[in-house]
This record gives sequence, structure tokens and C-alpha cells, in this order.
Amino acid sequence: MALVGCDQSPQAHRFEGPIFGTGYHVTVYGDFSDKQLASLEDGIKESLDEVDHLMSTYKTDSELSRFNAAPVDEPFELSSPTASVIEEAIDIGELSNGAFDVTIGSAVNLWGFGPEMRPDEVPSDDEIAQALDKVGYQALKLNGNRLTKTKPVYVDLSGIAKGFGVDQVAARLDALGVTSYLVEVGGEIRTRGEKPNGQPWRIAVEKPVSRERSVQRVLELEDVAVATSGDYRNYYEEDGQRFSHTIDPRTGRPITHHLASVTVVSERSATADGLATALEVLGPEKGMALANREDIAAYFIVKTNEGFKTE
Repeated sequence: MALVGCDQSPQAHRFEGPIFGTGYHVTVYGDFSDKQLASLEDGIKESLDEVDHLMSTYKTDSELSRFNAAPVDEPFELSSPTASVIEEAIDIGELSNGAFDVTIGSAVNLWGFGPEMRPDEVPSDDEIAQALDKVGYQALKLNGNRLTKTKPVYVDLSGIAKGFGVDQVAARLDALGVTSYLVEVGGEIRTRGEKPNGQPWRIAVEKPVSRERSVQRVLELEDVAVATSGDYRNYYEEDGQRFSHTIDPRTGRPITHHLASVTVVSERSATADGLATALEVLGPEKGMALANREDIAAYFIVKTNEGFKTE
């Protein structure tokens, strides 16, 4: 997902930097002093660094990594932010009948899309079965901020944490009185208000092709979040076969259907992030059925022999 039609008005202030193995871009409109701009920049970075410190699987001292290393059946005291993300992740897991599952970490690592390196060869059926033994969000029991695992699951919040980071930045900007902004972290976006010229924020949904960047559709947004999940950027090929980074928690294998990408619009970025992943795993038919049943605003791009079909 990309920004289009960026206004070069002097009132536009932009902040950016690396985070979560990707980057963040924040645009705010308003008349701010240098001191206020410095406070905005510090607040944005602090919000994202906190989420990274809590929920990274790449940092061995993060709260999530420490939970993953903790013993089975022993309650682990989480911070309120991590507990809230886990709670929403479990809710989306229930809603999608397991298509979204934050305990997918062992299978993600097995296929080389986590902190561990890519495997030398495609995992065997036995290796996949062993990884699936450690998958199942039902093994997570959340009681307030205390989280207990009933089997040795490995929790990976990459399908929802970026969206939560966007929400945290948005909350910080709201608290600082900013009334017109766009926050983007690794493609997950949230907006507030409109531009000074009265125009809404315009977001381009990319055509899901790996070797070029082109626009499939432009969305006009105000006070909403949008997230896209797709398999066209992060994948690898082995002996002519393509392996998507999107792993189906129910099979422990990369998805093989023809849904190239799905974009979800919601009130919160964490919700949009998790739902987009769930719909991507479910595929075009089951994903659309869930979106219709739950009144989820979703835009599907499906690969066909003739090109791309949108729904």
C-alpha cells in the first residue's frame, strides 16, 4: 500500500525511520513550533519503540520472547499493551475458526519466515507435523494480564503488532491535539481528519505483482485504518515452486490458493491487520463469506488466468 497525491504544503510535517524490520512514515498537518514538532517526533518514536520492545520475536529480551521461553502451565505477567493484543488476536482466531493464529510461530520459523534462517530444503511432512503440535491459540489462557500456555507454543504477533503500533502512535497524536494526520508502519495505515484543502487522505492499493509497483485502486479515507495482506512481496522459490510467507495455521504450510491480496478497512489498525491476515489465509471464497457475514469492509484481488479479478 502506498500514499498518493501528497501535498507539499508548508503545513505538512513528516517523520520517518526504521522499526519492526520495516519503516514508519507519519504525516501531520498543523501550525507547530519547533518544540512541539520535537515532542511529536519523540512521542512517535517512543510509542513504536515500546511496542517493539514488548512484542518483537527478534529481540531475545522482549516481553514476548520471554513469554515464549517461559515454562508451560506457569502464569506469566504481561504488560497491558501486550495483553490487549493477545486478547484481540484470540478473538480474531475464534472469529476466523483458526485461520488467524498467533501461535503459528513454530511453523513460520520452520519455513524460514521468522527470526531463524531459511531452511536448506523444503520441510518434510514429519517436520511440519511436529511444528503443528506446537500450534493452537486455544493453548493460550488469558486471565487479566496473566497469560498461561498449556503446551509449548511459540507466539508470533507479526500479524497484528504493526497495526497495534499504528494505533499507539495515533493515540499519542490524538493526546497531543493533532487533528490531521496519517500514520503508516510497514503498509498498515491509520488516518485522522482531512487535509487543509478539505480533501480526504488518498491511499493507493497496489497491484499485487512482485517486480513493479503500480496502482490497482485508490481509497479515500478519513478517521479509519486500513491494512493489506498479500503473498506477492515476501516469498521464496525452491525447484521452481513458490512458497508464500503466509502460513495456514491449520495445515502448517504456505497458502496455495489464488487470493493475491486483501485490504481491510476498520476503525483500528490492529483489527484491520489481524483480519486482513485471516482473510488472506481463508482465500477468496471462504474469506469473502466471512467478510460478508461479519460486515467486514474488505477488497479482494484474486489471480486468474486472464489477470486479476477484484471483489
